[in-house]
Amino acid sequence: MASDRLAPAQLQILIARLGGVAREMSAVLRRASYSPNIKERADYSCALFTPAGELLVQAENIPVHLGSMPASVAAVLERFAGRLHPGDQVAVNDPFCGGTHLNDITVVAPCFAADGTLVGWVANRAHHADIGGAAPGSMPADATEIFQEGLRLPPVLVDEGVRAIMLANTRTPLERAGDLDAQLGANRVGAQRLAQLAGAPMGEVVDYGERRMRAALRAVGDGSWTFVDQLDSAGSGVARPIPLRVRVTISGDEVAVDFTGSAPQTAGNVNAVAAVTVSAVAFALRSALDPTIPANGGAMRPVHITIPPRSVLAAEAPAAVAAGNVEVSQRVADLCLGALAQACPQRVGAASQGTMNNLLIGGDGWVYYETVAGGQGGRPDRPGMSGVHTAMTNTRNTPIEALERSFPLRVLRQRLRRGSGGDGSAPGGEGIERDLQVLADATVSLITERRLSRPWGLTGGAPGAVGENWLLPGGDEARAERLPDKCTIRLRAGDVLRMLTPGGGGWGSPRT
Repeated sequence: MASDRLAPAQLQILIARLGGVAREMSAVLRRASYSPNIKERADYSCALFTPAGELLVQAENIPVHLGSMPASVAAVLERFAGRLHPGDQVAVNDPFCGGTHLNDITVVAPCFAADGTLVGWVANRAHHADIGGAAPGSMPADATEIFQEGLRLPPVLVDEGVRAIMLANTRTPLERAGDLDAQLGANRVGAQRLAQLAGAPMGEVVDYGERRMRAALRAVGDGSWTFVDQLDSAGSGVARPIPLRVRVTISGDEVAVDFTGSAPQTAGNVNAVAAVTVSAVAFALRSALDPTIPANGGAMRPVHITIPPRSVLAAEAPAAVAAGNVEVSQRVADLCLGALAQACPQRVGAASQGTMNNLLIGGDGWVYYETVAGGQGGRPDRPGMSGVHTAMTNTRNTPIEALERSFPLRVLRQRLRRGSGGDGSAPGGEGIERDLQVLADATVSLITERRLSRPWGLTGGAPGAVGENWLLPGGDEARAERLPDKCTIRLRAGDVLRMLTPGGGGWGSPRT
């Protein structure tokens, strides 16, 4: 009954305390990690879960990680429920059993009170820069099955044997050991802190998220809206557009999100498992309806998602999925926001760059991974931001000093890409121009999007510019050759890789 609920102030205090636990986990993981990808770029996420595995609170990390992490916890509960003890931790990265793509290793730990009662679960996910596979970085652009993308772990107890297997299947074992230790340490701290809140009414936190989402849906009103978009290609050598479609239907205080009509899973690595698609839906709904809605499992209770099986949005084994987490998630967010822009036009901006611009470079004993920023779409009340990570990613850039200290690479140029944002009363943000020179022979994989289709504008705004990838052999401008959106190639010392990232779409008709 309503009278039995916590008072509003008490509820907000509990949410703040739980959020503080997740933020402390986040700080521990980043500070204790070894790789530039986690320590500098902050490519990781932390969250707390109820005893039943429902998302309770999250740190402000990466949307694609956090929205899909409940699937990892569910997989752990299915395999280990009732069989774990204090101090146990379980790792999983299998996309078809709770994971997303193989680089993202999720570590889950139970939290027990002093009397042995299960208080909840703590979990974190970190992108490991290399987990084996056919190319450095474990995201070969020409992969056609999951086995080419690296080591695959179903939910397994983390012990010395599992640790040895992980380190034997990576090109960078020292980095992997340091990052895994940081993940384990973050969970230990989280479990200790969460145990101090044993007995707190955790269920009220998720119930509050449900009430907030239902209220936001009622405020929009009933209706049904469709939107279509596309992915540029299925992967290296599979250069055909992949159509995507969504219908969003609000009925009272519930919403149905139906992806029927989207393409079947592809022969390349541009496939997302269902958990990734769900994460993009969660992001789009909160962004458009009310960003202050708590990001917990309760907020997703009124959301009903239909995804065709064996589609590019719900791929099944043994599909390659490396690009699904990083690129398909971006387009699903665009797709949902395009539909929601019709439902609440003053709350949704034009399309942002719509890609993470994944760059993977590796040589003898080293692997570098980065996602490169671009333009944000213009918004109803202000222009889009320039040179930022958007939508399903929330990482930082690797500082040039850290990059050049850690890898045989040199940044020759990095600046905003003037004129790349779409025109409008609220113009789209600018992309980035970056020239990166390799100082040693290396293998490069590019996993990028919006090289053919442009980030769309809204209400009369112009689309943003497409991105471009270029190779300058030996740094020679005269020999520059344009690269496809997705490829794995060999570079020689002195070669320069140039990336021009997309701008955001414009919002509103341009002012005359």
